[in-house]
Amino acid sequence: MTATMTDAPPPAAPKAAGAPQRSGRSWGQVLLLIAGALLLLAAIRMITGSQDLDSAGQVSAAVGLAVPIGLAGLAGLWSERAGVVNIGLEGMMILGTFGAGWVGWQSSPWLGLLAGIGFGVLGGLLHAVATVTFGVDHIVSGVAINLLALGATQYLAKLFFAGGAAADAGGNPKQSPPVAALPDVTVPGLSDGLHSIENHHWFLVSDLAGIIGGLVTHLSVVTVLAAVLFVGSWWILWRTPFGLRLRSCGENPTAAESLGVNVYSYKYAAVAVSGGLAGLGGAFLALVTSHTYLEGQTGGRGYIGLAAMIFGNWRPGGLAMGAGLFGYSDALQLRNGGTTVHALLLVLVVLLVLMAGWKLYRTSLWQGGISLVVAALVLVWYLFTDTVPSDFVGATPYVVTLLVLSLSAQRLRMPKADGMRYRKGQGK
Repeated sequence: MTATMTDAPPPAAPKAAGAPQRSGRSWGQVLLLIAGALLLLAAIRMITGSQDLDSAGQVSAAVGLAVPIGLAGLAGLWSERAGVVNIGLEGMMILGTFGAGWVGWQSSPWLGLLAGIGFGVLGGLLHAVATVTFGVDHIVSGVAINLLALGATQYLAKLFFAGGAAADAGGNPKQSPPVAALPDVTVPGLSDGLHSIENHHWFLVSDLAGIIGGLVTHLSVVTVLAAVLFVGSWWILWRTPFGLRLRSCGENPTAAESLGVNVYSYKYAAVAVSGGLAGLGGAFLALVTSHTYLEGQTGGRGYIGLAAMIFGNWRPGGLAMGAGLFGYSDALQLRNGGTTVHALLLVLVVLLVLMAGWKLYRTSLWQGGISLVVAALVLVWYLFTDTVPSDFVGATPYVVTLLVLSLSAQRLRMPKADGMRYRKGQGK
């Protein structure tokens, strides 16, 4: 890793120009969007007969796959709100999977969970030392941590799992012995009642029953913890003096220092929390998804988490929706994905037509025309096929990632000092 050689300070703080503008959508707009999405999904289910579009099983699988992505995105949000780009999330998740598998099989899954968080914190602190203290380029440091974490865990797995008691318990150089399961939560009575309503396949009512049923049936305690962390992160970062100071370090560290904020301390705290959250996402994969550490089990979820964070405009609510969308697309390949993805082509047609109408209304004739052409091509694909090839179904999460980022790119606003080198004393 090489340090950045320029000593130029970050841009000066912008001057105030009246009252701050409210960003994002109101609660009423969000509720209208959710209602519209539910009505569209229910209509498509009735037209296509694809009952797995919003079944309890599909929703439950989507939630399980969304949790590690969401935790990785939340980790990136903490770091980047303090001005530190964290490309090393994938490596910190890898450290979390190994820590959870290594400690979990020897003791208990609860201690494995704590170990996964601790290993992630170590990765975050290493990133903080490189970027905050020594001024190494954030991207270079993150890539180096990804490579270091991959190599270190491969070596340690061969060292600890390939022989002795670990091998006797089922371990090998690429995986740990099985770890005991963490408890899950099911709301008694409600789950069975919702399942009965879902099986009637009523318009909208059964769709709501399936979605809610998937959210109250066999939820891992780590999933509940992740939901609490999302709410807690929003409250801490946007409703407390600590969060205000931390976000000021990502917007204008020079101005923050001039007001007495210890920028280094806040950046270190944010990146350490970022590493812990990424490690928790890795521990979820090792303890909940597979009950064992497996080499390569993160599967790029750290990068998809970053995409979800960008889709969410560096805010927890949007990030949660992005993680849910990616988790849903990932779950398609587990549950009769070909026919379900084929039904979603009709959803894509409707969304493209709506976007085309909006672009034409805004006199963006070129973009509106392209959207209509693509909508027509997708409609032809839907009408002349009955299913989607399995290879395309497997690529759905990555296609969704590219589409979402391309469609949301125009409304994004990252922290102004995100990724910039900062040196103590610039505010004096």
